[in-house]
Amino acid sequence: MVDNCVPAALSVDDARIRRQVRKRAGAMPHPGAQGAELGRLAGHLGYLVRRAQVWIFQDFIRTLAEVDLRPAQYSVLIVIEANPGLSQTALSQTLGIERARLVHLLDGLEARKFVQRYRSKKDRRSHTLSLTAQGRRALVRVKALADDHEQRLAQRVGARSYKTLLRLLAVFAYG
Repeated sequence: MVDNCVPAALSVDDARIRRQVRKRAGAMPHPGAQGAELGRLAGHLGYLVRRAQVWIFQDFIRTLAEVDLRPAQYSVLIVIEANPGLSQTALSQTLGIERARLVHLLDGLEARKFVQRYRSKKDRRSHTLSLTAQGRRALVRVKALADDHEQRLAQRVGARSYKTLLRLLAVFAYG
């Protein structure tokens, strides 16, 4: 199923991939001894996705440092913006964040006056979420910074590969 989505340009032989990884590994800091061979790890999707994720998160965190926002907080704000009145439970399920951790994230965003919780009219045990005016204003700058970050990612892998990666990773994320 996934193989049908892989363009011919990504169907390269293992030796070429290993050469590229070795070449790049010299420029990338990695755990363990400097310059150590990755061995079979060079061909493990999980390892490479995790390494890419670390680089991506580090760049994202640096990019959003000026607004003091972390990736999980950004995700929460974006989903609330797209779904005003969303319940905390639905947000937790949507983002795959444990409820206790989500409450902590929301406490911080509420303290910054970005998010407001309301007791649900349908279920008094539940809370719904919305952005405050301050949260909406802050999100304008935050989204511009996030767009800069995404442009860097696209430049790093090329615009075409970036779009292909989004499509392929969506297969894993959403089935």
